[in-house]
Amino acid sequence: MNNLAEYGSLKPSLSLMVSLSNHGPPTAEHATSRKLHLDPASKNRMIAVPIQIGFYCMCGRFALLGTPEEIESLMGTMGVDAFPARYNIAPTQPVLMIVSGETPPPGSNRPDRRALLVRWGFIPGWVKDTANYPLMINARSETATDKASFKTAMRHRRALIPASGFYEWRRDGKNKSQAFWIRPKHGGVIAFAGLYEPWANAEGSEMDTGAILTTSANETLRPIHDRMPVVIEPKDFSRWLDCKTQEPRHVADLLKPAQADFFEAIPVSDRVNKVANMGPDILERVAEGMAEVKKPVRQKPPEPDDQMKLF
Repeated sequence: MNNLAEYGSLKPSLSLMVSLSNHGPPTAEHATSRKLHLDPASKNRMIAVPIQIGFYCMCGRFALLGTPEEIESLMGTMGVDAFPARYNIAPTQPVLMIVSGETPPPGSNRPDRRALLVRWGFIPGWVKDTANYPLMINARSETATDKASFKTAMRHRRALIPASGFYEWRRDGKNKSQAFWIRPKHGGVIAFAGLYEPWANAEGSEMDTGAILTTSANETLRPIHDRMPVVIEPKDFSRWLDCKTQEPRHVADLLKPAQADFFEAIPVSDRVNKVANMGPDILERVAEGMAEVKKPVRQKPPEPDDQMKLF
């Protein structure tokens, strides 16, 4: 796979930042037709794609803070290149996925899983014109098997997405929202259920694209949002990735909310709203209702005393 280190400070395209920056959480209100000029990553088949930005409101940002060694150990793979912690992963950026690989020969200790870098934003292989196709960063697990966009990937291209947590916004009013950093209570890296799909443009250039599967929120997260990512437990990794013998109906039981005590939700500031903010400060806890980061007020210089007024 391509070295993820070069994406440690990756920013989404300008047009995406126009849509997301300073507008709070991504919502359907931000849907508009623009051209996305993706950062070049020819080794990983990233290409420029004109596409309609139309966000599902759920799980529009997440983070991956684990080391390559931690990820390899959890996911049972090798070859995850060194990369810095990524605190604010946004749509159209490259994301790490773990997928099923070739079966190793007898006696080999080589893992049968491989790391893949994909563009976050699923494009079905049959799409010809992406200009009018929405940016699908999530797939509803309840309907993915039946939807034309996802049903082939559900059968043949299931994936694991390493993550340290995700962000969600609670609407507290018409124009006000509170951001939350939602992470596993035990810490560490977990795995979201994902789908991936190769896509080629008219010129024949290819890239891999992907989406996160979601389900109904558990009772802990329901006050914040009604959806959450599907979390695959380590004991179920092999079954989820096995697209040769495990049809979608065989893994349907995995597409469920995490236990109520699995995640904790930490209120954070609105720094996370801006995709250009990618440092650890966006994880800092704030008091609920104090989400807005106040800009420092410029102090007026003191009035000169009477003697200075003479001049």
